Amino acid sequence: MKIIIDFIPHHEQRYRTVGDWFWKAEELHIRVSLLSSVYLSCLIAIHELFEAIWCKKNRVNENAVDDFDEVFETARKSGDLSEPGDDPMAPYYEGHQISTTIEHVACLGLGEDRGEYGKE
Repeated sequence: MKIIIDFIPHHEQRYRTVGDWFWKAEELHIRVSLLSSVYLSCLIAIHELFEAIWCKKNRVNENAVDDFDEVFETARKSGDLSEPGDDPMAPYYEGHQISTTIEHVACLGLGEDRGEYGKE
């Protein structure tokens, strides 16, 4: 397996998200929006990496994840800052929750302010 992580301008994401993953054969591609600090962008990459691996191991189809996210984003009400993976109906809900926990521990380990990170 090969893992490719790209840090990109936010407007180049496939949809309204700061982190995205997809498979091309046995290559995992992770695309992360450039944030104010490379360390913050790396936290997103850590989240996406675990989430993608969790989905693969648990046979959660990538298309099901993308479809759920796109419907969630389309239906999003103004001012709603929640993430699609926090919806218990998300096919990858459990993987997203574990990924978020890992991300928060990594944030603490890097000495980053979680509140400021969340705002960004």
